[in-house]
Amino acid sequence: MDRYQLTLTIGARTIMRGWWPDLPTAERKYLRWIGERGSVKGARGTLADEAADGRPLKSWPLA
Repeated sequence: MDRYQLTLTIGARTIMRGWWPDLPTAERKYLRWIGERGSVKGARGTLADEAADGRPLKSWPLA
C-alpha cells in the first residue's frame, strides 16, 4: 500500500502527484521537488500521510 502522498501545485493547478510506501523515500522526493521547482512563483508542495486521513506532515512554502 502506498501510504505517503506528495503533491506539487502551482497556483490552483496540480503539477505532480506521487505515492510512496515509506516515509524516508517520500521525504527525499519532497525535498527534491522543492529543490527543482521551489523558485517557481506560486509553487506549493505537500507531503501527507494517507493512513492518517491525509493529514499533512509537511508543506512548503511554510506559512
